[in-house]
Amino acid sequence: MTKAANFMKNFLKPFKSDKDGNKEEELTKIAAQEQKQFLFETLVSATKGFHPDHKLGEGGFGPVYKGKLDDGREIAVKKLAQSSGQGKKEFMNEAKLLARVQHRNVVNLLGYCTHGAEKLLVYEYVVHESLDKHLFKSGRDVLDWKRRYDIITGIARGLLYLHEGSHNVITHRDIKASNILLDDKWIPKIADFGMARLFPEDQSHVNTRVAGTNGYMAPEYVMHGRLSPKVDVYSFGVVVLELISGQKNSNFNPSFSAQNLLEWAYELYKKRKSLEVMDPTLASLVSSSAILEQVAMCVQIGLLCTQADPRNRPSMDRVVVMLSKKPGSATLEEPTRPGFPGSRYRSRRSNASLSFTAGTSGESNSQTSSSATNTNSQSASASASATATATATATATATRSTSYKSTQSDPHGKRPMQG
Repeated sequence: MTKAANFMKNFLKPFKSDKDGNKEEELTKIAAQEQKQFLFETLVSATKGFHPDHKLGEGGFGPVYKGKLDDGREIAVKKLAQSSGQGKKEFMNEAKLLARVQHRNVVNLLGYCTHGAEKLLVYEYVVHESLDKHLFKSGRDVLDWKRRYDIITGIARGLLYLHEGSHNVITHRDIKASNILLDDKWIPKIADFGMARLFPEDQSHVNTRVAGTNGYMAPEYVMHGRLSPKVDVYSFGVVVLELISGQKNSNFNPSFSAQNLLEWAYELYKKRKSLEVMDPTLASLVSSSAILEQVAMCVQIGLLCTQADPRNRPSMDRVVVMLSKKPGSATLEEPTRPGFPGSRYRSRRSNASLSFTAGTSGESNSQTSSSATNTNSQSASASASATATATATATATATRSTSYKSTQSDPHGKRPMQG
């Protein structure tokens, strides 16, 4: 058996229902076999004894430190907090998943370390840290449009690899600006796989415990625990609109006449004012008509990805194709109203499409969130059908509302818990 085949055989064992101790033993074996095992003393030296000045941040698993190896390589060391029960599970999950993925738009796991109760993961260090610091932090340098567009396409390619290019379908479950790292060339890298899930090959979705970050989670996942790759597509769409607007969806400016970024962007789109979504600091730097068309196209793609009905959202393969097209040459579908927890949706049965024009849509701004019926005829039978549809919609909405109310915020973080 070849080394690669033997590695895969050993690697797949931890995904079965073993005890935690067996999982950790398997992880240690994988690390040793792939020559990815770091000595604890090496990491202590690299981080100057995990000095507070080297601390980059902290998550539910524990702190992350910057370090430098003797060979000159800069690293980021994720150190599991010994008191973190959930963090331990996420730590092991991330280690096992990242051991088998390799893509320029996915963070590179360099190795592992286990030393008594200490458990650490070692990554490449990315110079520009996380995307959120460049979008939402006051006093930040403005990202020009080319850089933002390259980040959008890089994230899309990384997600396409996870959904279709790796050994198994991997759903990340927590795509957000703070989980997108930027290297010295501003290439985006998807990070933090603590909540990622492997998908059985014969299933399109699974029902699971809700875990993620408010503002980025798809409504069907929050309300029903229904997980599929379309959940990542939705989160990607949110990040796209955040990149364009400079606004954070979970902390949306209340001065706008909309309850969230998605609804605001959609209303502007329907009014043929897509370019008003653009970050004002960015708008002052953009004058080329070709760039403005590209911005408007990305607004439309972001809205397509955040549609309420997951069946209407494009796959990441389709998204990558759309992003590769020259603005004006692509034919994109008309997005329906975006979804968010507590919202209702209607499935679009028609395959209507729209020839893309910068900042415009093919419909007037006549659709509102309260529109529950669409009567194309004045006949009595059509009216009866519309009444039945409205009744069914009201019942479904009540069910969803009950499910949504059972989701509570975790007092220790952003991730919701089922009540």
